[in-house]
Order: sequence, then structure tokens, then C-alpha cells
Amino acid sequence: MNLINAGDTAWVLVSSALVLLMTPALAFFYGGMVRKKNVLSILMQCMIIVGLISVQWVLFGYSLSFHPGNGFWGGFGWFGLNGVGFDPYPDYAATIPHQAFMIFQAMFAIITPALILGAFAERMKFSAFLIFMLLWATLIYDPIAHWVWGVGGWLRTKGTLDFAGGTVVHISAGIAALATALMIGRRKNLDKGTPTPHNMPFVVLGTGLLWFGWFGFNAGSALAANGLAVNAFVVTNTAAAAAGLAWAVIEWMHNGKPTLFGFCSGAVAGLVAITPASGFVSVVPAIIIGILVSVFCFIAVALIKPKLRYDDSLDAFGVHCIGGIWGALATGLFASKIVNPTGADGLFFGNPAQFMTQLFAVGVTIAYSFVGTLILYKVVDMMVGVRASEEEENIGLDLSQHSERAYTVIE
Repeated sequence: MNLINAGDTAWVLVSSALVLLMTPALAFFYGGMVRKKNVLSILMQCMIIVGLISVQWVLFGYSLSFHPGNGFWGGFGWFGLNGVGFDPYPDYAATIPHQAFMIFQAMFAIITPALILGAFAERMKFSAFLIFMLLWATLIYDPIAHWVWGVGGWLRTKGTLDFAGGTVVHISAGIAALATALMIGRRKNLDKGTPTPHNMPFVVLGTGLLWFGWFGFNAGSALAANGLAVNAFVVTNTAAAAAGLAWAVIEWMHNGKPTLFGFCSGAVAGLVAITPASGFVSVVPAIIIGILVSVFCFIAVALIKPKLRYDDSLDAFGVHCIGGIWGALATGLFASKIVNPTGADGLFFGNPAQFMTQLFAVGVTIAYSFVGTLILYKVVDMMVGVRASEEEENIGLDLSQHSERAYTVIE
């Protein structure tokens, strides 16, 4: 009996396209934040990841992440999509073709390593970038995805809740961002002043497209066109809106004026935080999650980072890791089986054990991704050298790595 539902399949395919859009959106968001001599390098890094991870995923990434294997990873049973056909695979999605689920998950695998580049923007060699991203996706992202989402994954077996990637995507990438920022060191001449975003319209465009694509990210994770998808859609928009407003107010109180950049930062932080909770919480908790994530991320970005003097160039750690940690823990607080009967109740609904489960998963993910990223960085550095030379950095990565300019002035 064919159980494939046309509406569910259409929604998942559309959601896959929405999530794919998020990586070019991230390119504009990050690209607008760097100096103009490095904007093309950011766009290139984001776009090359689309190509690199798309191929890696269909060859072996999907198999490592989702093939029913041991608790750590799935193995190579689905290498080259062998056995991944057009019939449903009920362990993941009962009403859509298996390949529809596969390609939806591919888009998550693409954007996750792209998030990390915000930490080392303007100073990594392109050759090192390619090797590092391929290794990181294979040895860090794929195992964590299997732990949390894969059949037999040990964190999934323990009851970890992560509806759309707070732990798998944002914490793993965010803590990796901190590791790479610490290893690669600060940008040259940073003591003379932190560079300001060279193109705020790019930042706004990127924010808007990220917000748009995030509906596929979260609501698409219902894997069906149903009420759970509607809930995820509504709380995603609500949390982003609340977080953007909260950041603007915090900035107004702290600095005397709200900024467009601050609102955009808050909105993205809200989207990050609601991601793991979007299929488990209702709208009032979403507002609370959105408000508090801006408080936590503002403290990390505006107060702690300047004191500790690490150069997380575009705040990949301060927004994605801190926001992801809060979102994962908030899931353990606000999750309700009234919203999702297949999930679990959180602390505020009588189940304190769920909060501890979430806390454990957060700790394990941070430890594995941070240590693994440090090791991979050292390996790549020994292979090809990671950091661009001082001359290349002064010229800008657009010219030194790609022989292109973003802007041409016509006399």
C-alpha cells in the first residue's frame, strides 16, 4: 500500500528549497558585515559549501548521519544513496519518499558548516577552508546528527528533544566557531578599532531571507503539512519578532540608541533559539524564549567578547552557540505534550528529567565539537597552513584568494 501523501511531499520539497536559500542568505548577512575587500570571499565560501556538501551528502554524509547503525554513527550502508529510494522510510517519515527526507536533511548539512565561517572571516586561506569544511562536516556534523536524529543514535535513545537543529546545527557550529577563532587568532590591526559593517543593506537582505527560509527549517521539520508544521511556523515568527524587539530595547537602554544592525542580530538570535523548541512549545513560551535569547546573546557579544578579546569576527559563537544553548535548555523547560504528543513535557509541565536530558546533550555536543574542531584545525594547519599571510590579509581575500573585486569604480 502506497502511503505517500502528495501534500506532505510537496511541503517537504518546498521546505528543502527554503532551507537551501538560507545559505546564500547567510552569505549576504555575513558579507555585509565584513570589510569591502573581503565580501566576495564570504560569498564564495558560502556558495562553495553548497556544492561541496551537496556532493558529500549524497555520497556518504547522509549514510553516516541517518543509516540505522550503532549509537555513534550510521556507517556506509547507504553509500551513494544505495537503498534510498522513493518509498517512505517510516523510521523518519511515513508519508513522503525517502529521498525527499534525504534532500531536506541535506540542506541542514549545508548551512551548518557555513555558520562557522563567521568566526574566522577575513583571514583563512581558501584551500584550508575547503579541507577543513569537508572534514568538519564528515567527522563532527554527521556523527552529532546521528546521535540526536538517527535511528539508534545514543542521544535520541536517551530522549533528547531537538525539533529542527538547535543542538545538531547551532550549538555544534557555534562552539566550533569559537574553537577556530581562538586557534586562528585576531585579525591584523584590530586594536585600532573593530571594522563596522561595510554594507548594511546586505545585512538586512540576508536577515530577511534567513527569516523567510527559516520557516522551511522549522515548520518543514514536521515532515508533513499538518498542525505541527503550523505551530512551528507561528512560534518561529513570534520568537524572531520578540527577540528583534528585545535587542533593540536593550541596545537603546545600553547605548542610548537602537540600531538596525541590532534588530537584525536579535531576530537571527530568536530564530536560533526557537529552532529546537519549535515543534514542542506554544506561542507564549516562544515570546519568552525570544526575549531572553537577546539578553543572553547581547551580553555575550557586547560585554563578554570585548573583555576576553577573542575575535569571533561576525559573532557566530555569540549568537549561534549561546542562542542554541538557551533554545535547547528552554525546550527542556517549556516543552509540552499538548503541542506535540510524540515529544515530552518539560520542567514547567511536571517533568524535570527532560531538562536534565537537554543539559546533558548540550554538554556532550559542546565537548565533542569543540575538541574535534581543535584537532581538525591542527591537522589542516599542518597540511596546508590555515591562515592567509599578512600581505594577503592586508590586500583582502577577494583579490588574494580569488582575483576578483566586489565593487568596480568607473572613472
